[in-house]
Amino acid sequence: MPTDQTQFRTALLDPTQPVPDGLTDGAGQPTTKRFAVYRNNVTVALTEALKTAFPVLVSLLGRQNFDQLARLFVRAHPPTSPLMIHYGAHMPAFLSGFAPLSHIKYLSDVARLELALRQSYHAADVTPFDGRKLGTFEAHQIVASTLTLAPAATVIPTVWPLFDIWRYTTQSGAPKPRAIAQPILITRVEFDPEPHALTPAQAAWLSHVTGGATLGAAQDSAMAIDPGFDLFTLLTLLIQNNAIANFTTPKD
Repeated sequence: MPTDQTQFRTALLDPTQPVPDGLTDGAGQPTTKRFAVYRNNVTVALTEALKTAFPVLVSLLGRQNFDQLARLFVRAHPPTSPLMIHYGAHMPAFLSGFAPLSHIKYLSDVARLELALRQSYHAADVTPFDGRKLGTFEAHQIVASTLTLAPAATVIPTVWPLFDIWRYTTQSGAPKPRAIAQPILITRVEFDPEPHALTPAQAAWLSHVTGGATLGAAQDSAMAIDPGFDLFTLLTLLIQNNAIANFTTPKD
């Protein structure tokens, strides 16, 4: 009988499973050795894809440890698309529930950052909002406005020094991470995405705005976290990095 596809897939990703029944070579002989080689090649290829997708995780864990982690991940989350740019989307959740690494609590947020950088790279292009238009608005119009972020822009909330961890891992001579919360704003001015450290108040403002709140209402929420929150400093960051797709101002 032909080998069931589910059985074949399960055995292909798990070396503890037996070779599926019904697999033979051109001479009609069992393909135990050939299947073992093929199974190993598939696992190695998927592990290398994960290394490419999560270089910071590789650096933090070490290549040998990451290889072991990757093999377990591959079994739990085989690819669902032939496009490897999408592979690894479950890594943050996988790390959150992975007991052997539960003492390194920021790993899932690091994975979330690396995924977001990759997604930003492949996000659609849009014509960014022209910041010079702000000069034509009154202050009361600005705070009553809403905005939409560009597809390549995203915010990653976290309680960890996520930007410092990323910089310390990727940049030679970077200072050690500080004990502060650093939510991340990812933007893409041209081709390469870039992370920016935010304050918790800035991240809260962006969370409210992307949820549909006006700039003024979001400002009230941000100032409840940090009375020194400066709306125009954050707007400048967004505009300079092409992070605003639409800026909607109510008519008087």
